[in-house]
Amino acid sequence: MGRLTPPAGGTDLSKGAVMATDLSYRLYIDGTWSDGASATQLEVLNPATEEVIGRVPQATRADVARAVEAARRAFDDGPWPRLTPAERARVLLRMASVMERRLAEIVELNIVEAGSVRWLAESVQVGIPIAHLRDMAERVMPSFAWEKPLLPFVGAGIGQGVLRREPFGVVGLISAYNFPFFLSMMKLAPALAAGCTVVLKPAPTTPLESFLIAEIAEEAGLPPGVLNVVTGDVEAGQELTTNPMVDLVSFTGSDGVGRLVYSQAAPTLKKVVLELGGKSANVICDDADLDLALADVLAGITLHAGQGCSLLTRTLVHRSRHDELVEKVSAALAQVRVGNPADADTAMGPLISEAQRAKVEELIRTGEKEGARIAFGGGRPAGLDRGYFVEPTLFTGVDNAMTIARTEFFGPVGVIIPFDDDAHAVRIANDSPYGLAAAWAKDPIRAYDLAKQLRAGYVTINGGGGGLSPHAAFGGYKQSGLGREWGEHGLDEFLQTKSVVWGVGRG
Repeated sequence: MGRLTPPAGGTDLSKGAVMATDLSYRLYIDGTWSDGASATQLEVLNPATEEVIGRVPQATRADVARAVEAARRAFDDGPWPRLTPAERARVLLRMASVMERRLAEIVELNIVEAGSVRWLAESVQVGIPIAHLRDMAERVMPSFAWEKPLLPFVGAGIGQGVLRREPFGVVGLISAYNFPFFLSMMKLAPALAAGCTVVLKPAPTTPLESFLIAEIAEEAGLPPGVLNVVTGDVEAGQELTTNPMVDLVSFTGSDGVGRLVYSQAAPTLKKVVLELGGKSANVICDDADLDLALADVLAGITLHAGQGCSLLTRTLVHRSRHDELVEKVSAALAQVRVGNPADADTAMGPLISEAQRAKVEELIRTGEKEGARIAFGGGRPAGLDRGYFVEPTLFTGVDNAMTIARTEFFGPVGVIIPFDDDAHAVRIANDSPYGLAAAWAKDPIRAYDLAKQLRAGYVTINGGGGGLSPHAAFGGYKQSGLGREWGEHGLDEFLQTKSVVWGVGRG
């Protein structure tokens, strides 16, 4: 096991106890837990209490290079890429079983590391990625067209062949802080299923869950070097994006950093998969049931304190329903209990760091300066002197050209913008550098017609996106990213296509 220190007092996280102590890890490279080249340690803070809950090494470029070399050996000479899909699936199912056994432990760690409220930790943060992992091994891998015959063709002679799907190679997975277990697994599951070998670098603020994944993979029998977990800052990330032994980089984070990843990968022509920011439009038509649509509007502001790229933070409502919706949202926000997510009755937790809170508060001030009106919130919750909390905040009087309508807050702030008709709504929704969205209308055919016109990669209709189906393809248009995740679409990103053809006769 890679833990340097167990939970203090022998706390058994697997029985659901909330961890409130130091949990430290070494780096995981080539199937071995080892110290980094530097003595520098990263402290992991509980964002609700500002207490240190763990420490991990600050990996250097040399540490990351060592992990890449291990992944390269495991791919070029090891068994994993050469196993059949069914053999790899059996290992993934063992990983899923270990995760299910340790579910309570992962949930509690997510609460104190990422600041998730309990229901979110149990469902989206942990439960859904485990379900996606099982689906990958039980449904996607057996049904995927790993090989398919090419029809005979006639040219200078007669030929036929086969189309093969083969693992892409060594992949660097760079995950974001907001959904650390979810995002790591949504990348790791298809990468391992494809037969790739992996170097996983979690965000510096939420690294512990990735090391827990390494523990689980080790217990499940994943061969050495197939999964390597490192930490680090900008230089560690640059080693992954520039190292010529890395064939593919999959990154989740801001569009600004995504551009850097893209440019750093360009000299070695790596494939790049990017899941980036969003300013998703929630289109609410004049015939919509506002009581039903309210849940999406609230979630866009309060779910994980607004720290989600696909949250519906830009609400477009028909002008005839604008005032009614503002009244409903403001009343509902007044009932949202903000506080420590370890408390059972907390509805919204903290932001991840003081730096993120400062960014959100600066954007709130920008909105006021540009003439938007705060209908609710705008400050810090009373009585919460520790932790990185911001009140859920609603802006009205917003023009789509304003900064707060175009910039991703990654905080608990939403804007409401009126529109006159469906064509006007589509123009506003599509007037954004990002592309994820939703639509609400009493008539589902009308909502579907809107969905077809939205320049967005993942559109929900009348609240139909809550299940996060593994059969969907998740990803955005424009600056929301490149490529797709989840299910067979995510698996396909980690595969090369090879045509093998041969002659069967001469004309």
